[in-house]
Parts: sequence; C-alpha cells; structure tokens
Amino acid sequence: MLIFADTADTALLAELNETGLIDGVTTNPTLIAKSGRNILEVTKEICAMIDGPVSAEVAATEFAQMVAEGEKLAKIADNVVIKVPLTVDGLKATRVFSDQGLMTNVTLCFSVTQALLAAKAGATFVSPFVGRLDDRGEDGMQLIRDIRTVFDNYEFETAILAASLRNTTHVAQAAIAGADCATLPPTVIKAMFQHDLTDKGLETFLADWASTGQSIL
Repeated sequence: MLIFADTADTALLAELNETGLIDGVTTNPTLIAKSGRNILEVTKEICAMIDGPVSAEVAATEFAQMVAEGEKLAKIADNVVIKVPLTVDGLKATRVFSDQGLMTNVTLCFSVTQALLAAKAGATFVSPFVGRLDDRGEDGMQLIRDIRTVFDNYEFETAILAASLRNTTHVAQAAIAGADCATLPPTVIKAMFQHDLTDKGLETFLADWASTGQSIL
C-alpha cells in the first residue's frame, strides 16, 4: 500500500520524506489555506521534493472552469494529479483529463456507486472518506472493502486511495481491505512507527549491551 502525506506544510513534509517511506502527497483547499501560501507556489515546491503523485485540487465547481484550473495545475510538474470533487461536473472534467493523459484524483467519495462512476470516467485515483462516514455512525471501512470487490470484479485500473483516516487502526484496516494507497496526516504517519513494546524492548537491549562494555565501531 502506498503511503501519501496529507499536508501542504513543506517543513513537515521534508521531515517525513527523510524516512524514504512517503510515496506521494495530497492537498486540498483547507490545507492550502492553513499553509497561508499560494497554491501554485506550494504545489511546485512539493512536486520538486516528492517524486510520486502530488494531488492539487481545483477550486471551481463548474465544468469549464474545472478544466481550465486543472490544466493550469497540471503544467506545474509532471507528477501533479488534478483533484476534483465527485460531482457530475467533476466526473465530466475527469473524463477530459483522462483523455488528455493527465492523472486525476476524484475526491469526496462516499458510496460504491460514486466510486464506480469515477472508475468509468477514467480516474487515476478515487478517494473514499472513511472517517467522515464513521462520524455519522456508518462503517467507513466497509466502503473500502466494497469498492475493492467492485473494482476487482470489473478489473478497473482506478486506484483506491483511502482518505479521512484518523488513526493507525484505520491504516491497518485499509491495508487489510486492499486499499491501493492511503493518505494520512503527518501525526498518523508518525504514530505508525510507535509501539510501547518496541520502546521497552529497545531499552532492555541497550542496557544489556552497555553491560558488555563492547563497541561495534
């Protein structure tokens, strides 16, 4: 499963990228607003830092404007993924981008039928939102499982990009369910490294090693 960082904070991204484990980045209007920076500038900086796909989202809701914005974003770098909402106009734009050979990420997916339409429109990625479904008492992870089944049934090439993942349990469940990618806030990515038994085990090993008086170097 590919791991994408869901952030427009380039300082945090640089820190995470040093691990060699970040496969891509997703941004959205909220993250751009929090960064306080121009979307074209910050997207260009992220694309230079990350070799993998970088999702940059259109702000328009009407088809022609979506296409114009998406084409402008795509010119920033070869690894830009044009991110569009899962609406009628968004899927119409997705088809245009797909026909042009441009990568797309159809976001705000909350049902299997929506994901099916995104795949038929030629989306590179579709982003089902797990946490937001959980917030209203539904089983968000079941959506990932169901989309996986449908995409496998019909051999769609659209990748399932699990989004709105709130914790490491979500990440594990998405991986088990067969999500192709997961986009995660930096805090969740950092939490994936941690376990209390790892800390305790390392503490014991270090104490025992110190008692030997040895040095490997």
